[in-house]
Amino acid sequence: MLPETQKKICLLGSFAVGKTSLVRRYIESIYNDQYHTTVKVKVDKKVVKSGAKEVTLVLWDLYGEDDFQKMHWSYVRGSFGYLLVADGTRRATLDRALELEDRARVEIGPVPLIFVVNKCDLQQEWEIDEAMLEGVAARGWTVLRTSAKTGEGVNEAFQQLTEKILR
Repeated sequence: MLPETQKKICLLGSFAVGKTSLVRRYIESIYNDQYHTTVKVKVDKKVVKSGAKEVTLVLWDLYGEDDFQKMHWSYVRGSFGYLLVADGTRRATLDRALELEDRARVEIGPVPLIFVVNKCDLQQEWEIDEAMLEGVAARGWTVLRTSAKTGEGVNEAFQQLTEKILR
């Protein structure tokens, strides 16, 4: 096996889209429905294998951006890739995600990303429809549906991002 390497990955998205819940589900296999706002950044690590490579993912869970709170883009620098997260039950989070991706491209360049639409366990309440997701996919992005609550798609999102980074 090759020596271990570290790769910084950020989670970007509006407030309350489930970024922290996705990380907790991925790292600890748990879900807590109590909402706690992330203050600035929370960093976690997880060692994963991809083929013959072992890599430590350094996950930067950044606080959500909205009209009242802007993200410090210095936190994103040095990232090898990111999950761009929207909440399927709130259309405005898709618009914010698209704005964040534009800014991320300026700040860190064309690094790999996976677009995640979280809360697929609440599909009947979704405001983001198939046509909107097709528009996102037309940008050439990988689009995945996840649920931090049930775990659906969570490991796949991080695994696919890791594989894109290691290519």
